[in-house]
Amino acid sequence: MSDIIQLLPDSVANQIAAGEVIQRPASVIKELVENAVDAGAKTINVLVVDAGRTSIQVIDDGCGMSETDARLAFERHATSKIRKADDLFALQTMGFRGEALPSIVAVSQVELRTRQQDAEVGTLLSISGSKVVGQEVCSCPVGSNFKVENLFFNVPARRKFLKSNATELNNIVSAFERIALVYPDINFTLHSNGAELFNLRTTSLRQRIVDVFGKRLNQDLLSVEAETSLCRISGFVGKPESARKKGVHQFFFVNGRYMRHAYFHKAVQSAFERLVPTGEQVPYFLYFNVPAENIDVNIHPTKTEIKFENEQAIWQILTAAVREAVGMFSEIPSIEFDTAGKPDIPSFDPSGKPEMPRVSYNPQYNPFNSSKNERPQKTTDWQQLYDDLLPSKTDHPQLFDAEPAEPLGERAPMHYQYKGKYIMNAVKSGLMLIDQHRAHVRILYEEYLRRETDRQPTAQKILFPEMLQLTAAEAAVLHEMLPQMRELGFELSDLGAHSYAVNAIPVGLEGLNPVALVRDIIADAQQENVPQPIGQVDTLSLSLARHAAIPYGQILNNDEMENIVNSLFACSNVNYTPDGKKILHILPQQEIERFLG
Repeated sequence: MSDIIQLLPDSVANQIAAGEVIQRPASVIKELVENAVDAGAKTINVLVVDAGRTSIQVIDDGCGMSETDARLAFERHATSKIRKADDLFALQTMGFRGEALPSIVAVSQVELRTRQQDAEVGTLLSISGSKVVGQEVCSCPVGSNFKVENLFFNVPARRKFLKSNATELNNIVSAFERIALVYPDINFTLHSNGAELFNLRTTSLRQRIVDVFGKRLNQDLLSVEAETSLCRISGFVGKPESARKKGVHQFFFVNGRYMRHAYFHKAVQSAFERLVPTGEQVPYFLYFNVPAENIDVNIHPTKTEIKFENEQAIWQILTAAVREAVGMFSEIPSIEFDTAGKPDIPSFDPSGKPEMPRVSYNPQYNPFNSSKNERPQKTTDWQQLYDDLLPSKTDHPQLFDAEPAEPLGERAPMHYQYKGKYIMNAVKSGLMLIDQHRAHVRILYEEYLRRETDRQPTAQKILFPEMLQLTAAEAAVLHEMLPQMRELGFELSDLGAHSYAVNAIPVGLEGLNPVALVRDIIADAQQENVPQPIGQVDTLSLSLARHAAIPYGQILNNDEMENIVNSLFACSNVNYTPDGKKILHILPQQEIERFLG
């Protein structure tokens, strides 16, 4: 039998490596900008076209490369960062594996212009799919200029599964922010399709955070400082009132490298226990300086997962530092007593003479006059006594104005609401349980889709337009979503500098905060860890439905529950919400008898 094991060609090996290192355009920018930082650049410019699909360009004024180094840099495991295995435990640079550049050229067409300080001319190198197309001398400034075009041109399956331009641009901005927040002493710019998104000048760390995320964040930051023999922790955490459910800016950095760490995240959140509402989180920007030999960054190609030697001890130091920051600035909310109707206590005047107390009364009052003291008549209509306790129909006009659907076969005429969350009803096959919030989400979702299909948006004007200030990443996402939002009834005016005026919102959302609503919609579009339907209109409709749906805990009467059930069974999908959560479950009669038999 002939031998069947063989070495893979370098081009194939590089494409396999690219699958781990280069996942999307943002990965290219991360690797190239980190290389620019390692090269000692003081100014780094990033330019993307079509969210990186067409072109990515990173220009720096670092040390540059010689003709030989430029050619060798695109070979696998060729690096200037380490020399021996022991160097892995004392890393002082962002990169060290020598896999980024060969992975990039394996799936794209790259043009590099580079020159060193003492060289009169530079080098122009062109590579396509790991094959060198040409190399020649050129005139260029000191530093390096990488231009990456047609990403994944030779891997159509990878290119096909890229997200929309809005999503990919959001990932690019996120990767850019993670590096810009670590190096406030470097000038950064980011341009998308010729438009400037960021122009960050050299400044302090706090000002860099404000430049990236907006001035309104400045007043919500508390300084964190802790220095021990194990590590040094510095940075900022948000005040309790800055807590939000979505779109919270949370960053950990270790030795100048961004990381994700769920364990340390819990440490920060535990410091705000009972200070923020359940489900909300505060922003934080925390920087760890740890001896290089006490951490291991070589456990994942993206280098965002880091292992600590003294993780438990650092957890305790972090918790104590955050709690001290909150306590030092007395940010625990004080109790505000209601002063309405309080007695007016006059100040003491020693020169004045006190007045004799006087009693006021009505001489015409007669307690035995029945005409003025009639007792209320008894009522036999007990329903009237609870009218004020039932929810108003104006709270959810979509729910009460909907036409009732056809009867749903054999079921009980009365419904029962369990703990303000589930609607229960006896059906032929057993006991039916419906999640009232999810059911209403499905009902409203299909209603918003019908509005968009009919091209008849119904907008409700806001008496005083609300001001909306966004970050560059949020503004980029909103810009892509604006046409679909207008179709659903939103009216937003661009005021410049990532500011918008919210002039109108869709009918049925009048009771909601317009600014918080738009922010949550943007946050939903930015999240990728939740299942989302295909298409921006579906995503918008789902976000609106989640906000307008009846909340858990709202008490419903039998007619309202009947309307929900009828409207639900008139939908195209009765069992699941648009994001795949189960709406109803039927407990079979046999199961009930088995439990109680």
